[in-house]
Amino acid sequence: MNKYLPLGKLSFGLGDRFGQQGRAQLRACQLATELGAHFVPVWNKSNREHTFIGTEPASLRAEADAAVKALGWKQAYHVDADHIRLETVDRFIAPSDFFTIDVADSIGKPASAADVKSFVERHPELAGTVSIPHIEQPFAITRAEVERVANKFLLATQDAGKIYQHIVKAKGAANFITEVSMDETDSPQTPPELLIILAAIADQKIPIQTIAPKFTGRFNKGVDYVGDLKQFEKEFNDDLAVIAFAIKKYGLPPSLKLSVHSGSDKFSIYEPMRRALKKFDAGVHIKTAGTTWLEELIGLAEAGGDGLEIAKEIYAYAMDHVDEFCAPYASVIDIDKKQLPSAVVVNGWKSKQFTDALRHDQKNPAYNPSFRQLLHVSFKVAAKKGERYLNALKKHEAIVAKNVTENLFERHMKPLLLGK
Repeated sequence: MNKYLPLGKLSFGLGDRFGQQGRAQLRACQLATELGAHFVPVWNKSNREHTFIGTEPASLRAEADAAVKALGWKQAYHVDADHIRLETVDRFIAPSDFFTIDVADSIGKPASAADVKSFVERHPELAGTVSIPHIEQPFAITRAEVERVANKFLLATQDAGKIYQHIVKAKGAANFITEVSMDETDSPQTPPELLIILAAIADQKIPIQTIAPKFTGRFNKGVDYVGDLKQFEKEFNDDLAVIAFAIKKYGLPPSLKLSVHSGSDKFSIYEPMRRALKKFDAGVHIKTAGTTWLEELIGLAEAGGDGLEIAKEIYAYAMDHVDEFCAPYASVIDIDKKQLPSAVVVNGWKSKQFTDALRHDQKNPAYNPSFRQLLHVSFKVAAKKGERYLNALKKHEAIVAKNVTENLFERHMKPLLLGK
């Protein structure tokens, strides 16, 4: 597994649905570098988002290259084909050098009985008492448990292998970074399950550099983590220990690290993560897909005039289609419809009322997480406005960019670097 493009210790997934905030996002990375911590910027956009917006993957590469040139960024940066499958990967191969292989749909579908039997026999070390440094209680894993986990995850790792090899044939193994995503599924993977999954990934000879498991708790779109923080911290620490163990045991890349697909703005988990990363001297990849889109809306509303008018129109349309917009995201949103102000009420708001409700400031009594989540999943409304929305972003670029940069740097990067 010695042929792969290396990824830095700290990396940040920068989702930009409308392709306008590359410079503002990269500026946040520059500010972090000035504090002594280097985040590798990774611009990511999924096939679904390209389809909704009507863009092509090459546009994301163009945005990233333009931002890097404009700001004189001399360090590494990447363009991520986010959540791709075999049927969607081809359009991303030329412009991308980072591939998030999403195998969630294959989880729970059994591999062939012969493949499962072969895997279990090939890995006798997984059954019995497995002691891992920095995990107090050894894992007690029965052969039956290894078989159960293999039945649940082996086909997913085989699918990841097929997609990886497809990309290798087109680009060469040394020219891209591989992530495997298992977060968009119903139940979290336990640390013992993660160990078995990593053994299976190693068998597929995938030089995986980040893995995105599903953690305990809810990672709802656009709002903070909901769950037991102590349980999350233990799980995160144990996962880091499992990864360090698997790197040595199975010859996985030394740069392998956890990827946290946060659904944007999981501020309360940053302090536990920071402690764990320091303890293990480990890296992390953070992916915040929808944060920038919401900061665009905040910037437009803050600008007032036509910007505020567009923001209000988007909300009004979202309210008229609330069930339609929420249905695809039912497992990752928790909206209390009683807390959603009517479109008539919002239409009478001043700029500050709109931004206070939308900006993720939990100390502000006007902050409304239901309002924020609905707008998070309503970016298609802005897409339908086409040039009118894009022209508004360009007209109010300074105020929008300020919000985008400050959100990424002040609310995400600094807490991970320095704590509260």
